[in-house]
Amino acid sequence: MSTSASDPLPVAPPAAPPAAPDAPLNAEPGVQTQQARLQSAILLLLGLGLFFGMPFVLSIGSVVFLPPVTAIVLTIVLAPAADRLVRLGLPNMLASFLALLLLIAVVVVALSLILQPAYDMVDQVPAMARRVSLRFAELRSNLAWMNDLSRQIARLTGSTATREVVVASPSVIEQVAFATPSVLIEVLLTFLLTFFMIESRIRTKRRLLFDRHSFGASVRIARVIRAVQDRVASYILTVAQINLGVGAIVAGGAWAFGFAAPIMWGGLAFVLNFLPYVGPLVMTALLTLVGVGTASTVALGLLPGLAFLGLHAVEANFVTPSILGARLTLNPVSILISISYFSWIWGTLGALLSVPILLTLTALVDHLGRPNLVGFLFGEPLFQPGLVAQDDLRHPEDPSGHEADFATDANGHPLHPHAATGA
Repeated sequence: MSTSASDPLPVAPPAAPPAAPDAPLNAEPGVQTQQARLQSAILLLLGLGLFFGMPFVLSIGSVVFLPPVTAIVLTIVLAPAADRLVRLGLPNMLASFLALLLLIAVVVVALSLILQPAYDMVDQVPAMARRVSLRFAELRSNLAWMNDLSRQIARLTGSTATREVVVASPSVIEQVAFATPSVLIEVLLTFLLTFFMIESRIRTKRRLLFDRHSFGASVRIARVIRAVQDRVASYILTVAQINLGVGAIVAGGAWAFGFAAPIMWGGLAFVLNFLPYVGPLVMTALLTLVGVGTASTVALGLLPGLAFLGLHAVEANFVTPSILGARLTLNPVSILISISYFSWIWGTLGALLSVPILLTLTALVDHLGRPNLVGFLFGEPLFQPGLVAQDDLRHPEDPSGHEADFATDANGHPLHPHAATGA
């Protein structure tokens, strides 16, 4: 096709506008990292505020918060017993009631073995206190030169004796009278919550597993439930068996040393040994005071406390670690912090619940992600991936092969969201 000179030349189409530079896209990962660190810092500050502010809320509302927490721990411990009774052919409600009744019977027997002899020993306390005061008076007379030295230093420094002001407080009987109604209400509420939680454990598991939108979420929840129940129940039942042996040895030792009510001392050792580090120290102090108050010499009076201290050293360093293993071994620092934290909130019962609560939180953290506080200060992510996230990276979301991850019902059938849908 020919074109004349007068024909207009074809005009090229206008060039497309230049594409936006890729600099913002390249800078996007850095912005996302800064945003993630900012969110992690805010989350860390909120967690610290919750950690330091929660004790005031939980201690003020102990009547509201303490029974549910205690009931959850008791449910975790008693659920395997209820499952065994159901497998024997008992109805679920009857099995739950019998499991709770077994716990109440154990508590009543333990208290009767401890409190009744302790009540009988009240008449011996004044004579025992006089003997202890005489022993300490003898020690003080042997160290009289230290008192003379302190008086001379006080005379040289010109310090004068201070006047002590004592504020009148309610007597022990008045405190018990005021606290008894509240304690009875809390105990009754705890047992009722425990019964209903045990009775509804299967429905609760099914609801937690089947109401998820993805199979991966069901797998993660099933693993967390199994880990929490295995850790807490295994720890409490294993430690109870160990403490039973310690209590039997202490009862035999108390009988050998001539103590009154040796079964009471064995029961005290059984209960106090549930408190790591703190309970054995209290037991050692009690045995030492009673030994000094009943023995003829101070050296003989120190023998019961020293013998228990040696028994505790063997039990804590050889017996318990070999039986519990590394899976249920906790950091001593975290145990002491947990005991002091929950005893500050709920007193003695909080101290007893501190280790099960710590085990539950440890199982959750291990599976969902452990805080990386030190690494976060040096630019690393705040949370390290937990066991569930690591397994999700190794295995795709596949329903096959995960039956072992799911909890089972009372009859031993797996609570599988794809195998049983009629729940």
